[in-house]
Amino acid sequence: MVGNFVFFTECAMVKNVEARIIPRKEHRISQKRVSPNALRTLYRLRANGFIAYLVGGCVRDLLLGRTPKDFDIATNARPDQIKRLFRNCRLIGRRFRLAHLHFPNEILEVSTFRRSALPSDNADTEEAGHSNRPSRHVKDEDGMVLVDNVFGTPEEDALRRDFTINALAFNIADSSVIDYSSGLSDLQQGLIRPIGDPRVRFTEDPVRMLRAVRFAASHNFVIEPAAWESICELSSIISRAAPARLYEEIQKLFLLGSARPAFSLLEKSGLLAALFPSLSRWIHGNSHRLTLLHANLEWLDGLCRSTPPPSPALFLAALFGPSLEEEALARHRDGIPRQQALDHTCAILMEEVSAAVCVPGRVGTRLRAILALQSSLRRMPPRRPASLASRPEFGEALAYLRLAVETRREDRTSLDWWDAFALEVPSITCSEPPTNELPGKRRKKRRRRHRRPRQTAV
Repeated sequence: MVGNFVFFTECAMVKNVEARIIPRKEHRISQKRVSPNALRTLYRLRANGFIAYLVGGCVRDLLLGRTPKDFDIATNARPDQIKRLFRNCRLIGRRFRLAHLHFPNEILEVSTFRRSALPSDNADTEEAGHSNRPSRHVKDEDGMVLVDNVFGTPEEDALRRDFTINALAFNIADSSVIDYSSGLSDLQQGLIRPIGDPRVRFTEDPVRMLRAVRFAASHNFVIEPAAWESICELSSIISRAAPARLYEEIQKLFLLGSARPAFSLLEKSGLLAALFPSLSRWIHGNSHRLTLLHANLEWLDGLCRSTPPPSPALFLAALFGPSLEEEALARHRDGIPRQQALDHTCAILMEEVSAAVCVPGRVGTRLRAILALQSSLRRMPPRRPASLASRPEFGEALAYLRLAVETRREDRTSLDWWDAFALEVPSITCSEPPTNELPGKRRKKRRRRHRRPRQTAV
C-alpha cells in the first residue's frame, strides 16, 4: 500500500503541472508519414464528436524521425461506440478491452482513455466477487494488474502509461503534440523513465521491465538509475507475467535488430537468469561462451536488417544452439546415439523454457530439426543433397551453418559446397525464406469401399 500511495501522490503532483502543447511548426511530425488508415480513423472519430489522438510509440518514433511499425489511437469513445462506427471493428482483450480495426494490410489498435486505479476502485473489486457487477480493476496479492477497464481522461490515460517517452500524444484536431509529463525532455536526453514509482509500475506489470530493456537497446537510450535498480531487484518476478505475453516480448527483443545490446542488459539485470536459467548458468564465468553468443546475436541483428527477417526457430538456434550442441555431444560421448542425445537435450531445454515463456511446440520442433540437420550438411560429400534441400527446415539449417562458419571461424568447405550446389541446381533455392509453420503430413487417400447391395428376403 505504501508503493501505491507514493504512485498516487506522484500522479497528483504531475497533474498540477499543465500539459505542454507543441504546435505544428515546432515539431517534425507530418501527416504524410502517418498511415492513411490511421488518419481516416482519427478523422471519422473526430467527425462524430469524439476526441482522437495518436499515442504511444508511434508519436515517439515520428518525433525521432523513425518510421513507426504500427499506429495506436486513443479516444474518449467507448469500445461499443467504436464498434458501431466501424464495420471492420473487432473487440478483443480481457485485461484491456481494445478495438482492432482490420484493414487489408494493417490492423489498427484503438483504445478508450483510461486512468490508473484509485483505492475506491480496488474496494469495488473486492466486492465484485460477491456481486453480479463485473470488476473493473483487479490486482493479485502481489500487486500485479489482472483487469483494468477504468475509463478516464486523456491526461489520466497518458499518466498511466509505462514510460514518459510513450506518454506523448498527437492531436489530429490541430496537429499539435501534447506532453503530459517529461516525455519530450527525456526523449531529447535519451532517457527511459517510468511514470511514477518504478517498483510499483514494474510490479503492476513485470513485462514493463522487458520493454525498458527493449527501448534502451533499440533506441540506444539509457534506463534511469532508479528504474535500473528496480529492474535488477525485481527481475525474478518476470515469471509472473503470462507466458504468451513473454514469448511475444522476447521476439520483439531479439528479432527487431537489437538482440546484441538487449542480451547484455538482460544478463546484467538478472532477467536472463529468470527467463532462461540454464543458458545463464552456461555462460556464467565463461568469457568464451559469452563472446560466442554475442557474435551469434550480432549476426542475427545483421540478418534482421535484410529481407526476409529470421524466423523464431532460427533465433532460438542462434541463442541456444551452442549450449544444446555441447550438451548433446557430451551425451553422445557417454554412449547415447547422436540423434537421441540431441532430442533429449532439446526436450529438457523446451520444458524449462516453457515454464516461463510459451514457445509454440512447432517452433521447438523446428529448432530440433535445424540442429539435427547440421551433421548431414557438414558431411562431404553429402548424401542425397537434393533430398536434404527439399526438407522444410533446410533454409534455416543452412543459415545456421553459415552462422557457425562465420562466428566460430569453422572450415568453410561444406558451406561453399552448398552455395555452389544452389547455383548449379536453380530449382533448389538454398536461401529461400523459411516458413514458421511446419507443413502438415500428407494423408493417404482412402479408397472408397463399394457396398454390395442388400439381398432382400424372398
